[in-house]
Amino acid sequence: MDSFNPDDVAIRSGHFIGGEYVDANERGGERRIEVARPSDGVIYASVPLAGAEMVDRAVENAWQAFRTSGWARMAPRERAKILRRFAELVEADAPFLGRLEALGSTRPIAQAIGWDVPFTAEGIRFYAEFADKVGGDVAATDHDHLGMTIAEPYGVIGAIAPWNFPLVMASWKIAPALAAGNAVVLKPSEMTPFSVLRLAELAVQAGVPAGIFNVIQGDGRVTGDELVRHPKISKVTFTGSTRTGAAIMAACANSGTKPVTLELGGKSPQIVFADAPRLDDVARRIAGAITGNAGQVCVAGSRLLVERSLAEPLAERIGKLFVELKPGATWAAGTTLSPIISAPQAARIEGIVGRTLDAGATLRFGGVRADGGAAGAFYTPTLLTDVTAHSEAVREEVFGPVLTLQTFDTEEEALALAQHPEYGLAAGVHTADLGRALRFVRGLEAGTVWVNRYGRTSDFMIPTGGYKRSGIGKDLGRQAYEANLRFKSVLIDLRA
Repeated sequence: MDSFNPDDVAIRSGHFIGGEYVDANERGGERRIEVARPSDGVIYASVPLAGAEMVDRAVENAWQAFRTSGWARMAPRERAKILRRFAELVEADAPFLGRLEALGSTRPIAQAIGWDVPFTAEGIRFYAEFADKVGGDVAATDHDHLGMTIAEPYGVIGAIAPWNFPLVMASWKIAPALAAGNAVVLKPSEMTPFSVLRLAELAVQAGVPAGIFNVIQGDGRVTGDELVRHPKISKVTFTGSTRTGAAIMAACANSGTKPVTLELGGKSPQIVFADAPRLDDVARRIAGAITGNAGQVCVAGSRLLVERSLAEPLAERIGKLFVELKPGATWAAGTTLSPIISAPQAARIEGIVGRTLDAGATLRFGGVRADGGAAGAFYTPTLLTDVTAHSEAVREEVFGPVLTLQTFDTEEEALALAQHPEYGLAAGVHTADLGRALRFVRGLEAGTVWVNRYGRTSDFMIPTGGYKRSGIGKDLGRQAYEANLRFKSVLIDLRA
C-alpha cells in the first residue's frame, strides 16, 4: 500500500445528526477538543464537545427517526438490502476511508485499507443477513392456547466506541443494532473522531433514513455520561476500560436500569507447553499477539506462561521477531509497528515497566522509546522475565507492547498462573495434546479461548466478550444481534 501525505486528507468535523453535519461552534455554542495525530503529535483538527443540549438533540432526532422513518417496521429483507448497499459503499470508499483511519489513529495505512475497511464492510454485511432470520418463537402450550415470543427493537441504542480500532469497533456496535431495526447514537473516541463520521455519511447514501445513525463528538466525562443517562436511550453498548465500564453501568442503573453490553479490559495469558508443535510458529503467534497495533488491543496476549524447559529458546525467538518490526508513521507504507496513541499513554507504559523492573524483574528485550522517524510516541516491544503474579506489569493492563514471561512445571501450576483475579477476556493454549487443550478450555476463566492460534479469523459468527471484570454480554455472533432485541411474550386464549 502506497504512503500518503497526511496534510492532503480532507477532514470534515462536527456532529452528524439527522443526515447532516452539525457544528454548534459556528454559533459559538460548544467548547472544542483538539485532536492530535499519534504518529507525530501534530494537532491537525478539533471537534466540538457535545453537552446536554446537543446530546438531547441527537437522541431526540434518533428517537423521532425510529418512530417515523419506518426503519423498524420495514420488511426485514428490505432493511437488509440497504445494509448490504451500505457495506458496498464502505468497500468502494476504502482508499479514502483507509487514509482517514490511518491519519488519526494507530492503524498503519496498509492494515487500514487491507484489513480494517474490508472487515468493517463484511461485518455490516454479516448482520444484514440476520435481519429476517430472528423473529421470535411459537411456544409449546396446551391445545386451547397459542403462546409466542415476538422480537422487537429497543429503540435508540447509545454506543460508545474506543480509539484503538475506530472503524471496526464502531461497526461491531452499529451493524447488529441497525439490522435489528434500532436507531443508534454513537460517540467515537475524541482521539479518533473522523472515520466514523464518514461511515455515517455512507449509511445515509446507502438509504439508511436520516437520524437512524447519528454521531456525536465529545469526551466521556461530559458527552458519554450525558448519552448513557439520557431517558430515551434504551440500551448502552461500550468498549473500553474496566473503570469506565463500571461507571457506565452505575450511570445506567441510576437513570432507568437500562441494559448494557460492556467489552472491557483484559490481561490475557498465552500458555505454551513443551509439546507445542513448530516452535517458530508459536513464537510468531505470541509476538504478533502483543505487538499487533503496538499491544493496544483488549485481547492482547500479554502474559506468557511457558513450560520451564521451553522458556529460553522461546524467549530468544520472540526477541528476534521483536527487533524485526519497523516503527513509523501510520501514513508510511513500510510501518509494521504502530505508534502509541498519545504521549501520556507512552509515559504510562514506561512507568509500569520501570516500576516492575525496580521490583526485581529482568529486562530481556526492549523497554525504551522507539524512533519512529516522527515526533510521535513509539515504544519498543518489550519482554520482562523474573516476574511474579504481584508484579505490576503482570497485574495491570498495560495497553502497550509489553510481554511478561513466567514458567511452570505442571498443568495445575499453569492453570493457576493463568487465572487473573480481575480479568477474563481471552486466553491462548499451545499444545499438541488435545485432551490437555480441552481441559484448559474448560478450566480457564475467559470468554474466548484459542488453541494453537491467537486471535480471531475473519469471521463474525463466534462472539467475543469477557468474564469477571472484562465485561458483560457479547459483541459479534448471533448473541450480539439478539442483544439488540427485546422479546415480548404473548399468550392467546383460543376458547374466547
